[in-house]
Amino acid sequence: MILKTARRGALMTVAGAAVLTLTACGAGQISQTADQVAAVDGSGADTANKEVAVRDVTIIVNEDQTVALKFTAVNQDDAHKPHKLNSVKVAGKEVTLSEKPEIARNCSVVADSAMNIEALKKSDNVCISYITTTLQNDGFAAGGRKPVTFSFDSGEIKLDATIAANHNEVNTGNRVDPAHAGH
Repeated sequence: MILKTARRGALMTVAGAAVLTLTACGAGQISQTADQVAAVDGSGADTANKEVAVRDVTIIVNEDQTVALKFTAVNQDDAHKPHKLNSVKVAGKEVTLSEKPEIARNCSVVADSAMNIEALKKSDNVCISYITTTLQNDGFAAGGRKPVTFSFDSGEIKLDATIAANHNEVNTGNRVDPAHAGH
């Protein structure tokens, strides 16, 4: 009887030590995914003073090889001051903006190609301005990256943007060539 109790006690001690050892293995250690960025389409950054942010910055190459810069700019200024987008450059070349809007506090500007802006569902109940963008295609290859500079009245934002094919185009995707329809 004493032997069974001693075995149980030893077994519980070993099990407890194993639990502590296995739990401690991951505590405070460097993980493989700790520094990975979330898998989202575009890049994002803020002005140095955190008053304006840009999100989902992506260079879009359309099927006809025209290029647009997709982004959302947000005024997050705690002083409730409006901010103005002055210019945007990709690899040092000016992006053509349909307008250079003033962004009120807690409002945003959504920019994309004319086709993609037209396809967006817009609501009158939110503070969002929509603008179109175009830029010269200097051989942008999908999967690459280019530096983008946003100039706001409150400062600049510099980041690298991914170059992507336009997945929103009408009549693209899984097309079947009529010659191969029977296969």
